[in-house]
Amino acid sequence: MFKRLLILCLLLVLASAGTGLWVWQGLATLKTPVTLSEPVLFNVEHGSTFSGVARQLERNGLVGDSLWLRLWGRLHPDRNLIQAGTYEFVSGDTALAMVRKMVNGDTKTWSVQFIEGWRFADLRQALEKQQHLDIASSGLTDAELMKRLGHPDEHPEGRFFPDTYVYTGQESDLDILRRAYDRMQSILQEEWQGRADDLPYESPYEALIMASIVEKETGVPDERSQIAGVFVRRLEKGMRLQTDPTVIYGLGDSYDGNITRKNLRAVTPYNTYRISGLPPTPIALPGREAIHAALHPDDGDSLYFVARGDGSHVFSRTLQEHQRAVRDFQLRRRSDYRSSPQSQ
Repeated sequence: MFKRLLILCLLLVLASAGTGLWVWQGLATLKTPVTLSEPVLFNVEHGSTFSGVARQLERNGLVGDSLWLRLWGRLHPDRNLIQAGTYEFVSGDTALAMVRKMVNGDTKTWSVQFIEGWRFADLRQALEKQQHLDIASSGLTDAELMKRLGHPDEHPEGRFFPDTYVYTGQESDLDILRRAYDRMQSILQEEWQGRADDLPYESPYEALIMASIVEKETGVPDERSQIAGVFVRRLEKGMRLQTDPTVIYGLGDSYDGNITRKNLRAVTPYNTYRISGLPPTPIALPGREAIHAALHPDDGDSLYFVARGDGSHVFSRTLQEHQRAVRDFQLRRRSDYRSSPQSQ
């Protein structure tokens, strides 16, 4: 009888040891690096449980038997609180490394860049081309889009700050647009508070309109305040701005790349050869430097400028000087003439 009890005890010990070894070996697999031919995106929906995610990892071939990951999750309840999002797993990641990414919320991100001088149409086009971004504005008119953003009856042009915006797979284009809109409002108000005295603007929005014209007229940093100074002085003297970018904007899709005398005579709300004062809205996305220049114009006395052909401009005080500069740099254009600076 004693021998039988001893044998039974030995069998129980061996079984327990075998089970322990089996469990230990199973949990050890969670530290085994996975081999992937390329990075894999893994999406965790809101409300997902740890066990559910473990099974999803198994279905996607990222872990072997999800039993061990689920068991690990039960043993470590303080380390299995995963967050929703899109995650990128790469070759060499272990199951536990994947879990750490999801617990820490190290989601995969992408970025989209809005460029100074872009029109709102360019901005929308850039968003539509983005990967892993929900285009919630698809099919909406500009007016409907602005209403969705909470700014009904506002013209969208110039309202969004040009910058690089990082987003996750859980966001939509409207989320990015809200950030860009709020950023522009913040920067515009900040610059407006520090503006120079006696400017001919009745509101920050008018300064934004001017900034957009400055942005389109020059890409040379040192010239922005000079350009703004010319336009401010023309406004103060009751002179028309007579700036080509506003004409081009007013022509819309009918502009073919060349400004003609007929274009300059065209009657549009944006043709500053035909209207006095500022156009009704911005004509592009101005950067902070252009906004600052519009609110801190140069104190010189020039009233005219003309492109040299190398991206910079010649500034003139009188019409006679300006006409001479036009003859020198416009009517006798060099073969490599360009109106914008050469890209670096």
